[in-house]
Amino acid sequence: MTTSAPNLVQTGDNGVPGSPEAEPTAEEMIARARSLRPRLRELQEHHTALGTYSQEIHEAFAKLRLYDILRPKRYGGLELGLETFFRVVTEIARADPGVGWSFELGASHAYQFSSFFPERAQEEAFRSAPFVSASRTFALKSEVERVEGGWRVSGRWDYASGCTWSTHFMPTGTFIDEDGTRTELMFIVPRSDFEIQDDWGGDATIGMSASSSNSIEIHDAFVPEYNAVVYNFKDYEWGTDGTPGYRLHGNPMYLGRTLTFFIAGLVVTQTGAALAALDEYERLLERNSSFPPRVPRVESPEYQMWYGQIMSAAEAATELHLASVRSLEQRYAAWAAGGPEVTVEDDARLRGQVLQAGKLAEQAVSIAFSTAGTSSAGKAGARLGKYYRDCAMYRTHIGSQYDMLFASQARVALGQPLTM
Repeated sequence: MTTSAPNLVQTGDNGVPGSPEAEPTAEEMIARARSLRPRLRELQEHHTALGTYSQEIHEAFAKLRLYDILRPKRYGGLELGLETFFRVVTEIARADPGVGWSFELGASHAYQFSSFFPERAQEEAFRSAPFVSASRTFALKSEVERVEGGWRVSGRWDYASGCTWSTHFMPTGTFIDEDGTRTELMFIVPRSDFEIQDDWGGDATIGMSASSSNSIEIHDAFVPEYNAVVYNFKDYEWGTDGTPGYRLHGNPMYLGRTLTFFIAGLVVTQTGAALAALDEYERLLERNSSFPPRVPRVESPEYQMWYGQIMSAAEAATELHLASVRSLEQRYAAWAAGGPEVTVEDDARLRGQVLQAGKLAEQAVSIAFSTAGTSSAGKAGARLGKYYRDCAMYRTHIGSQYDMLFASQARVALGQPLTM
């Protein structure tokens, strides 16, 4: 593959998209996200009740350009890379895993959209500042009709995480032609063409209440031809010149393998939760031990042991997660430079490493919750209880069914078709 330089745009100052000197570094972006931690923790109960994060936080994310990390420079973004993006999300999830889930699933679709959709679609969608797209979901029911110039789409999609502040939505739907052939399509539709249902937040779920995972309905929307692509991202045929996004932007990041990336987006909320649990457990060490002799927990051998277990599991999970993402980026760069292709098997194996990070994070949160004591973890309003419930909600997601995904990884490693 050959690379071409991206076409940079300059539209202003003050970091919204602007001149190159106004663009922040990766470390600056991580620091910006970290600066929001105290306020996000203050708002945990408020965001739980809302079912999403507030306008205050949305505006902060936009002002700090956190939504722009994966957005192409050609369209006013930063292109700071996958590792930087996940480091930023880690900081947000460390403050509130539910907000981390909502932000990640809304902001991350700049990656898939920029990788696989054609130039005209990107030119139109990226007029939105910021660009936020609810998670790609499979329809409970949908109707896809071929019409002149494009498609007519209707349906209902559950668990559209990140939808509250979405400027766009990327639903999938099945088109069945006259001979019965089924084609899975993905669409990009603007906010004016979909309705968000009031079915998330508060007591609707046991956890992840702030993730804005509402249902979305579309009623007979016209989608232009260029705003639809065949949905075969896991085994996309790159050919010799890469994805549409790679050809357009010249950045190996947009070579767009999605197995590792998708699971990393779920697991980052768990590594964030594990670090949050570590922070809370450390604060609780100021209390007295329940075991005789009653000494401060910080002096108790039992609490020291548990604290060490939580610390090592949380930090190992975080490092493994980020190392897997970093490896994917490095392989992309080598592939673009003429090295070996990043295959579906490579992607599945890295996904497996990310899943192991999720298991370690789950272990950290479980130890923290189960050893902190009823008053510290089990009562309403306790932060450890919230983190535990958020992790329990994650475990109901198909992307956290470890054994099934490991079996799929083994299949492709043994030369058989990937199952999911």
